[in-house]
Amino acid sequence: MHTLPEPIIHVLDHFAPLFSKRMWRWAVVMLVGAILAPGKRTVTAALRVMGLSDEIHFQNYHRLLSRAVWSSRQLSRILLQLLLEAFVPADAPIVMGIDETIERRWGAKIAARGIYRDAVRSSKEFFVKTSGLRWICMMLLAPIPWIGRVWALPFFSVLAPSERYHAERQERHKKVTDWARQMILQVRRWLPGRKLVVVADGGYAVLELLAACARLVNPVVMITRLRLDAALYDPAPARKPGARGRPRKKGQRQPTLAARLLDPHTTWRSCEVAWYGGSTRQVELASGTAVWYHAGLPSVSIRWVLIRDPLGHFEAQALLCTDLTQMPEQIVAWFVLRWRVEVTFAEVRRHLGVETQRQWSDLAILRTTPALLALFSLVTLLVHRLLDGKDLPTREAAWYRKVQPSFSDTLAYLRLQLWPARILWLSPTEPDMLEIPRGLLDCLTDTLAYGP
Repeated sequence: MHTLPEPIIHVLDHFAPLFSKRMWRWAVVMLVGAILAPGKRTVTAALRVMGLSDEIHFQNYHRLLSRAVWSSRQLSRILLQLLLEAFVPADAPIVMGIDETIERRWGAKIAARGIYRDAVRSSKEFFVKTSGLRWICMMLLAPIPWIGRVWALPFFSVLAPSERYHAERQERHKKVTDWARQMILQVRRWLPGRKLVVVADGGYAVLELLAACARLVNPVVMITRLRLDAALYDPAPARKPGARGRPRKKGQRQPTLAARLLDPHTTWRSCEVAWYGGSTRQVELASGTAVWYHAGLPSVSIRWVLIRDPLGHFEAQALLCTDLTQMPEQIVAWFVLRWRVEVTFAEVRRHLGVETQRQWSDLAILRTTPALLALFSLVTLLVHRLLDGKDLPTREAAWYRKVQPSFSDTLAYLRLQLWPARILWLSPTEPDMLEIPRGLLDCLTDTLAYGP
């Protein structure tokens, strides 16, 4: 490890105390191998790219995932702290996205496997189901200075097994929103004094989840989509002295948001808001406050925001925010950042080999996919330290001018820094020397750096 660049060593040293000295060396080999390996991210692929095809104790690297004692949760906490130090000012709100993704996997030995809707392949017209594992992932939504836009950086992932999995084991099934609530509360415990904003899709617009976040001592602000037919009410009137019975939870029923869309008396305000792809868009907004209530469930005070396009290019939609003081433009700007979560899911499949790993033991499965998701953030963090304020080189050609660097450029830059270290690290004492023309060497390294 002493041959790695100093900025990389300084970052990795934060994780070393969670491993024994022997396991830490194996962990570094696996980490560097996972970054350098093209194609599949299996243990054997990492060992091959590290020149350890003849390692007779290869089982030690498998046991690092399937048997060794270390905490993924503690690694997540350290990674989050490093990301905040690098990309989020101490006085700025911490914006996070949460969503689930399906890791397409088959095999009878994968106990937590279920059948789910494949969001990538499905559309409004077609419903596609797939076999796999469902992961809930929290990502830090932060601007990357040398990229020029916000990236979604995964740091905390949890496996959410299917209902059948729990039924077969006679266990209580935990819904996606139950897992999400526990994850958000865990992050709140990690960051007790910071302002947290969590953006999510409409699947997380659940009263129990919203209430759990809003009623904390230091509340977590939740922003999600809102149904146009949601039952919204005025706040409960002040309780009269001497009144008996339980206090009221709501006041008079408000019109539904669908009705407000058709009401000519609804006040709309035209404004320019941050939009997808880093652009801005002229939209019309209507906003107000209400109590979202359903019998038998906790009530939650929200600010609702109606969005419509004056040109009619997209359907009107509604958002909710549990912080009633936020401006509608800010709520829309935060929610738009959620799309970066989907981009990251696509990038980790394309460049980091998610869905190509082949672990079968329960513990290895619980560790491998979160590690590959977090590798996206770790690569970004390592390159940030290596650049130290400089611009990131991008791959261009006469027929292709790239305006902004992408994750492929980020990964390639890190690989180019790691290849010399890998050669020195594992080279024999009397190496065989071979002269290679500079042009051929540059072509080979460029191809390896930009490999899938």
